Amino acid sequence: MNDQSKIKQSLIKDLSSHEYAESIINTVREPLIILDHDLRVVTASRSFYEFFKVNPEETVGQLIYDLGNKQWDIPMLRELLETILPQKATFDNYEVEHEFTTIGRRIMLLNARQIERASGKERIILLAIEDITERKRLENILTDSEELYKGVFKTASDGILLLEKREGKITHTNPAAEKMLGYSTKDSIGNKLSDIGIMINMDDFQMIMQNLNKNGIINYTDVSIKTKSGRYIDTDVYLVDKTKLVQCNIRDISKRKEIESQKKAALESLRESEERYKALFDRSLDFVYSLDFEGCFIDANAAALNRLGYTSEEIHSLNFTSLLSEDQLLLAVKVIREIRETGIQMNLLEFRLRCKGGTYIYVETHGSAVMSNGIPVAILAIARDITERKLAEAKLQQIIYSLKNAVGATIQVMVSAVEMKDPYTAGHQLRSADLAMAIAMEMGLAQEKIDGIHMAGSIHDIGKLSIPAEILSKPTKLTNIEFSMIKEHSRSGYEMLKNVESPWPLAQIVYQHHERMDGSGYPRNLKGYEIIMEARIMAVADVVEAMASHRPYRPALGIEAALEEIDKNKRIIYDAAVVDACLRLFKGKGYQFT
Repeated sequence: MNDQSKIKQSLIKDLSSHEYAESIINTVREPLIILDHDLRVVTASRSFYEFFKVNPEETVGQLIYDLGNKQWDIPMLRELLETILPQKATFDNYEVEHEFTTIGRRIMLLNARQIERASGKERIILLAIEDITERKRLENILTDSEELYKGVFKTASDGILLLEKREGKITHTNPAAEKMLGYSTKDSIGNKLSDIGIMINMDDFQMIMQNLNKNGIINYTDVSIKTKSGRYIDTDVYLVDKTKLVQCNIRDISKRKEIESQKKAALESLRESEERYKALFDRSLDFVYSLDFEGCFIDANAAALNRLGYTSEEIHSLNFTSLLSEDQLLLAVKVIREIRETGIQMNLLEFRLRCKGGTYIYVETHGSAVMSNGIPVAILAIARDITERKLAEAKLQQIIYSLKNAVGATIQVMVSAVEMKDPYTAGHQLRSADLAMAIAMEMGLAQEKIDGIHMAGSIHDIGKLSIPAEILSKPTKLTNIEFSMIKEHSRSGYEMLKNVESPWPLAQIVYQHHERMDGSGYPRNLKGYEIIMEARIMAVADVVEAMASHRPYRPALGIEAALEEIDKNKRIIYDAAVVDACLRLFKGKGYQFT
């Protein structure tokens, strides 16, 4: 064979070896990169390109530290490649955490080997990269979960035992179990539950395991356990599947059982004590009844039964809330809870109860807790039938309504009379009344007061009927005598209204609407809280409307001048709260006279 043929065969052999090596590299799942002795990339696996989102053209031949905008220029990697690897020729599982520009923060394990090429002339470096970011995250979660479980295990109020799954032998106990049962961890480990006094049926343990695998939990209620000291405690026991182990929880219910027993005894005592006051109970004209804390009737006296129309047997099957309309259900539940927590109902309450025949009655109730050994066990309540009173109140409201209508009609006649004599005064009254009503609403007064203020406002100058029309409409300034006559209109209005039957203090509002907070008003020089609130409101509304409107003897001064007047003199001659409400209406809410 000549030299040319040998060279050709050698090249073919090298090419085949290279292709073979490339195939192996591209088959490897983890990213793999091959560097020459200058730390330049000779080649890389397909997984490397895919994982780091790069391509061969920008990778092969590059110094590793220059790859991908220098994202591989990592101090730890430099130390490995330039310091450790030349001395050891290999390193395994070197953990590196780094922020990559293309794939974000990653945690990786690096494995490297120095390999001498077949020619023996140079060495290459194989660098394998394993992304363990997700694994580390899961490990951290697992560690946190284990720490959390250990914390719960140690601090739980329930006794907790861990059992292995083959025979059910104890592997761990928590402090609560040791305290509850009296057995130390050393006493318990390696024993079965029955060995430490927990007598639940576990003869066929594998059958229990099958049941546990299927349902995840098995409950054993009211289990009596014998402690190491020989004392018996009442417990609830349940087994929980925890993958590798079985968790056995033991809850001491001795106190709960004791409380239940006390309640049972108390209820029995309550029934016995009923005999002692049965005569008083049955003869009372008021309703007397007892409820449990669910609202169910325990008993009711004859007065309650007769009025509601139920027999004693029927009432026992009813709940107090079933007699109520829907809008009173929450109130009833709240009162029952209040009595249970505080021992007494704080306020007298009204309820509307539905009788057996479908009619309704109104009752006023008060209740308190029945105690036994300091524990509330029931509610004893007394109710008074107020149906007739409610009907009388409704009738009274109808009378008041009719009276208001009658007063309204009378007032309208008066308004018409003023209007016929002095149109200026009539318009002033109506606008002042509307403003006074708006101020009262802005101040949050009760609707009854608001109605009265509006009614009084519409006739607050009714006393001007006693003043000659030529004075009321005089286009020039009034003389002192004429002004004195004008000032008498408040008293005259009072005299006209003082005997009018009305639900509102109309006469007093009219009488006082020119009084001032500092006592400078007329006709009686009242001051401060001697002036009723309705009159204080009327005073401000009267001044604002009068200044803002045209009068026979002068043009309108304007609303700004009127508001400046009351603002300047609030707390002096005008009530401050009334002035503030009026200013809010005009400046903040766009109120205007109509």
